[in-house]
Amino acid sequence: MLRSILSGNMGFAEIIIYLLSGIAVIFITLPIHEFAHGFAAVKLGDDTPRWQGRLTLNPFAHIDYIGALCILLFNFGWAKPVQVNHYNFRNPKRDMAITAFAGPLANIVLALISYFAFYGLTFLSNSVEFLFYVAIFFLYVAQLNIHLAVFNLLPIPPLDGSRLLSAFLPNKYYYALMRYERYIFWGVIALLWLGILDGPLDLISTVIARGLEFIASLPFRLFI
Repeated sequence: MLRSILSGNMGFAEIIIYLLSGIAVIFITLPIHEFAHGFAAVKLGDDTPRWQGRLTLNPFAHIDYIGALCILLFNFGWAKPVQVNHYNFRNPKRDMAITAFAGPLANIVLALISYFAFYGLTFLSNSVEFLFYVAIFFLYVAQLNIHLAVFNLLPIPPLDGSRLLSAFLPNKYYYALMRYERYIFWGVIALLWLGILDGPLDLISTVIARGLEFIASLPFRLFI
């Protein structure tokens, strides 16, 4: 995003709409993502998210300000991780994986809903120009949600993908990896800043986006 603005590839209206969509993602999508983690954990037997006040849609309970800034700059970011105690799960490895996947899954569902809104508003915008800009807003929201899902599924601590990894790795290897969590995390931030991760992340995001676009556009192509 930052490189597109600096290179002049985006017009003023596009920049404003993108920033508004980023703010919406920070204050609406991220809380839903983290709430999904907490809800899954509680349903699977761990009340830690409830005790820590994370079973809420209040954005200020979830926002990590560096992660929020990264969303606006790089299209990828994060919120404060929901803490869980896997010892409270009936099947720790399986339930940890389900809890970890709940957040990215919420992003995919929100992306699909946003694509439905985009196609519906695009159809209506033939007669109302303002709706075209609202449609673009939902398009950006959909794309950001996909980017968040893909980024958070990277098997790198402390992202959700590392918790999924714990379901498949032996504990001794997983805990050995987690000892280097801080260094790995800042290494990922450096790779984002340098644009090295852009290619693979964009490729995966594009594949998912095309699938969701096909599903969301289908009613409009069949019946309109």
